Amino acid sequence: MMLLRIEDIDTARSNLEWEAAIYDDMAWLGVNYPRPVMRQSERLQNYRAALTRLDSLGVIYPCSCSRGHIRSTLSAPQEGAWETGNGIVYPGTCRGRAMSSEGKADAIRLDTGRAMELTGRLAFTETAPKMAGVYNFDATFMRNRVGDVVLARRDLGTSYHLSVVIDDAEQNVTEVVRGEDIFDATPIHLLLQRLLGLPTPVYYHHPLIRDEAGKRLAKRDNARALAKYRAEGATPADIYRMVGL
Repeated sequence: MMLLRIEDIDTARSNLEWEAAIYDDMAWLGVNYPRPVMRQSERLQNYRAALTRLDSLGVIYPCSCSRGHIRSTLSAPQEGAWETGNGIVYPGTCRGRAMSSEGKADAIRLDTGRAMELTGRLAFTETAPKMAGVYNFDATFMRNRVGDVVLARRDLGTSYHLSVVIDDAEQNVTEVVRGEDIFDATPIHLLLQRLLGLPTPVYYHHPLIRDEAGKRLAKRDNARALAKYRAEGATPADIYRMVGL
């Protein structure tokens, strides 16, 4: 069974017209899913409850650092920040602040080192043929290559990482199928699952869909929508072949 979820926590990037297009495209492709569809914008209280639980464990803290500050720190290697597949590893400038000092402009970060002390080594099973196997992550990897990620953006009250972990558990998801560009987020999700006492699904990270020039199809790059393929005469079978199904 496949689930459809409307991940609309970033209201500035959400659009009812685009959402309607999703429903229309799914119907055209013959894809069925349970109703009603979960909407993340209606679940902010669930994410806040998870943050309260993490606070009780002592593994989150408020952060007032701007991206500019973090990038300036990145230019000074002695400060301990560097680029990885997950982006910039936060240097820990605000680590140690208590949640009681949280301001309205603060983001909330996960103290990854402290969290790993509570959970120990992490592991998950990858089933995509290209990367199949069991992956393990120790405290050194998590601290140095993942770092203290943001769990709640100052303008949203949550984040992709926190929301999908909570929602996957709520919907009893047993297998997560997503693009290989999200592979590096998996250790973060494993850590949150362990901290919150949630099950870890099996993961399948598929290759990205690319155009004739090898460029990945992405809405931010004005990639062609399904509606355009349909207007040009493509059939659902054509789309299935394009994505390797």
